[in-house]
Amino acid sequence: MFRLRGVRKRHYNPLSPWVLDGIDLDIAAGETVGLCGPGASGKSLLLKILCGLVQPEEGAVQVDGVLLSAADVDPQARRRVQASIGMLFQNNALFDSLSNVDNVAFPLRQRDLQAGQQPDEARIAERVSEALRGVGLYDHRDKMPSQLSGGQRKRVALARAVVARPPIILYDEPTAGLDPVTTAKIYDLLRRERAATGATVILVSSDIPALREFAPRLLMLYRGRLRYDGPAHTVEESPDPAVRQFIRGDLTGPL
Repeated sequence: MFRLRGVRKRHYNPLSPWVLDGIDLDIAAGETVGLCGPGASGKSLLLKILCGLVQPEEGAVQVDGVLLSAADVDPQARRRVQASIGMLFQNNALFDSLSNVDNVAFPLRQRDLQAGQQPDEARIAERVSEALRGVGLYDHRDKMPSQLSGGQRKRVALARAVVARPPIILYDEPTAGLDPVTTAKIYDLLRRERAATGATVILVSSDIPALREFAPRLLMLYRGRLRYDGPAHTVEESPDPAVRQFIRGDLTGPL
């Protein structure tokens, strides 16, 4: 599903250090992968590269057989790939001018329009209601995002990411800022969606225990490199001291 070779990317300044410095990565269809690392290690940037929102300065990015990093990539092929990806952004990226129900309905309506047909509003309403109930916000469906708390906005964004049941879902900190009970409910929703769709899932989280429980495979980014790529349950056995320190939350070490 994903194949990256030699991916390198800076943030802005062409003289600044590489945020991602030679990333090689393969993720198979249907895999669930957790991604972690210290702050500003490039986790969100990597997700944006995977879904084609950001182009690397060097290297190749192939998603579902389409070379998204190619300068001459077919626009229709790019749109097809991007339409197959559900994305939960770290800052939620909700439309301020749309109600919560319309925010969640947006990808379903776009999918119908891109297929050359009028949106099936009855079907859309049913699926949107199901998604909002799943995140516990059905009673807030007609409110605007500005009328919700930060945690509630995160849950609306999560409902929007999964509502179309895409074959690929990228979650960027889906439980950041949420209380423990809501966090447990969110992970329960993610597991149910994964079981229902068999989607390829990449989840970024700073909640290492929950991430290890959810994802069988774990990646860790540090100083531009993938310092760990392997089973989540054996990450503490890594020979890399930076990996062991980060996973254990130790105060002493190279981090």
